[in-house]
Amino acid sequence: MKRIFTGVISVLLALPGSLLAGEKTDRRPNVVIILADDMAWADVACYGAKFHETPSLDRLAAEGMRFTNGYAAHMSCSPSRAALLTGRYPARLKITAYIPGPKLSGKYLPAEMRMQLSFEEVTLAEVLKEEGYSTLFVGKWHLGDKPYLPEKQGFDVNIGGNRSGAPGSYFWPYRRNKAHKGYHGTEVPGLAEAGKKGEHLGDRLTTEALKLIEAHKDKPFFLYLPFYDVHTPIQAKADLVGKYRKKAKLMGLPEEKQAQFKQDGTVARGTRAGLKQNRARQEQNHPAYAAMVETLDANVGRILDGLKTMGLEENTIVIFTSDNGGYPPIASNLPFRGGKGWAYEGGVREPWLVKWPGVTQAGSVCDVPVIFTDIFPTVLDMVGLPLRPELHLDGTSITSLLKGNSEAVHDALFWHYPHYASYGCGPYSAIREGDWTLIEWLEDESVDLFNLAEDVGQQNNLASAYPDKVKRLRKKLHQWRKDVDANMPRAK
Repeated sequence: MKRIFTGVISVLLALPGSLLAGEKTDRRPNVVIILADDMAWADVACYGAKFHETPSLDRLAAEGMRFTNGYAAHMSCSPSRAALLTGRYPARLKITAYIPGPKLSGKYLPAEMRMQLSFEEVTLAEVLKEEGYSTLFVGKWHLGDKPYLPEKQGFDVNIGGNRSGAPGSYFWPYRRNKAHKGYHGTEVPGLAEAGKKGEHLGDRLTTEALKLIEAHKDKPFFLYLPFYDVHTPIQAKADLVGKYRKKAKLMGLPEEKQAQFKQDGTVARGTRAGLKQNRARQEQNHPAYAAMVETLDANVGRILDGLKTMGLEENTIVIFTSDNGGYPPIASNLPFRGGKGWAYEGGVREPWLVKWPGVTQAGSVCDVPVIFTDIFPTVLDMVGLPLRPELHLDGTSITSLLKGNSEAVHDALFWHYPHYASYGCGPYSAIREGDWTLIEWLEDESVDLFNLAEDVGQQNNLASAYPDKVKRLRKKLHQWRKDVDANMPRAK
């Protein structure tokens, strides 16, 4: 009750006097955040894709700002999603792996972690709801089972969100079949009745989102649309798969099936050596994956077109990004090293597109590093609400960048993974400061140091050449871990 009362007062204080006097004025902007799942930085044409076709995302970039150094808060899904909604680093939230987390171990046992986004955390949806927004959720949640679902975390409506990190199937009725034996995905709730034979899950989620926009268009709304695409299982429309098979042949690309990871029994490798034991796709040449990327892109286009048709385009902020890098056996993360589940740039650098009508210069590009924790305060700033630094502790508003400035907004960015990934990566912490990034491997306390301006593929470890820089960055990283009370691997 106290929170609601405070929200009402802040709305009244923020409104201009003309509105309080009964005169007509413009309302606050709508906000649409679209999140892809497991999408690589260069999966999008405007980021360099040659095989994939993404006209809608390219259009969004042409109408807004494209960030070249946009980061997820983690190299796996649940932690990044928690950071986006709270403005807090995953280490602070104690959600440091996908929920429920890998059970692998090495020299250490994995750190303990929370299995849900705690009710103690205040989400962006809760704040916007207090300020008079309709709050709409459609898609993948993966931040806890009942009761920790979207409708208990500030959203008026939840369509499709449950504990699962993947759908049972991308085709109606969106549940597992015999082909998915052993697969961890579950049925997407509440959609089987609405769908039809042959329908793709992304298409259904977009249809539901457009219905909600139409129903709530007469007042400010916040739509959070985290697609399940392009996460496994790789299931795409047959006609699009055929299209990309032909395209691969025309381009002279070898059509490779999914590369397989080599596992070291039940024990994950603890350091960067693990990556050498695994196969990562070296080029975009996966027809079914490319088809899924195109379906995702088409549905982004449907949202953009719907906003325009409903007369909402000029008063709606649109943000697009992905929760972590591409899955290395399927998606090429080049020019970066690694991918989903890895400490390198391929695991965390993402496509970041922002359209702020009337503010962002069309077709502009920003090279300043930004991260998921910035989304919460930035949205508040964009819609004219006061920042809440006591909530979004680790984020900062990037509206200065969206207005064309190019000064850094962070002193440094941080990542923390005190677990053993199924893909081979062991526990680590990392820091990026300027063009330098340092990775500390927690099993053996070794470090990697890279200069991203000169070595974006992170092939040349400069730790031995710059011992003073290693010492300083490491000290800064350790202090950050202390400040956020980071959970650490446990002794056996």
